[in-house]
Amino acid sequence: MKRSFNFKFIAAILAAFFVFGTVDGLAQKRKPVIRKTTVRKKTTVAARPVVKLYTVASGERFRVRMNETISSKTAQVGDKFTANVTEPVYSNTGIVVIPTGSTVTGRVDSVTKAKKGGDPGSISASFIEVKLPNGTRRAINGSLTDLDTKKAKSDDEGTASGDDRKNDKLIFIGGGAAGGAVLGAAIGGGKGALIGGILGGLGGLAGERLTKGEDAEVKSGTEFGVQLNRSISLPKFNEAVN
Repeated sequence: MKRSFNFKFIAAILAAFFVFGTVDGLAQKRKPVIRKTTVRKKTTVAARPVVKLYTVASGERFRVRMNETISSKTAQVGDKFTANVTEPVYSNTGIVVIPTGSTVTGRVDSVTKAKKGGDPGSISASFIEVKLPNGTRRAINGSLTDLDTKKAKSDDEGTASGDDRKNDKLIFIGGGAAGGAVLGAAIGGGKGALIGGILGGLGGLAGERLTKGEDAEVKSGTEFGVQLNRSISLPKFNEAVN
């Protein structure tokens, strides 16, 4: 009897532990889950200030200096070259928009190689972009012109003329010591007449030497003019762009 009683007693205790353990486990499983909610803060984007633009009119001329050497002997149509602006360019209202040191990109439009005992070589070029020292870039439509702004006029086709010549496109023509280039006017694609300044130290024999069939070589450091065929708009120049 005692053994039977002890067995039943122990069994009852174990059953009680089992029941309470199961109930406690269910209670833990049924505890509500508390979810955290994130409150999103509204961000306000400050409006960018309106940048005022200043216009450089069509026909404006400025000086540049070559950064590399190009020659009608090796140049090909589409080749690009660069030149640095040597004087600041002002807007119509007198604001500096293209400072000294800006880079102008030029493009070779046509090349004629020199012939032995025949016509000298020539290079026709246009100017397609200006990059300011602060990184600002603008596409331009520019053409080759004389250093003396009083001697040449330009139209939207990139042609130029002196006071006594009309519709002459300016090109680099071979001639002079060591293949220096002069600025000439091409009429209908033929050999041009010297109407500009000397671009390579030709001295007084430029006209005579043009008949010797030398290649046009525009050396690094050569200065010439660029004329805008279309107006451009730029902000007042600042050293850094925000």
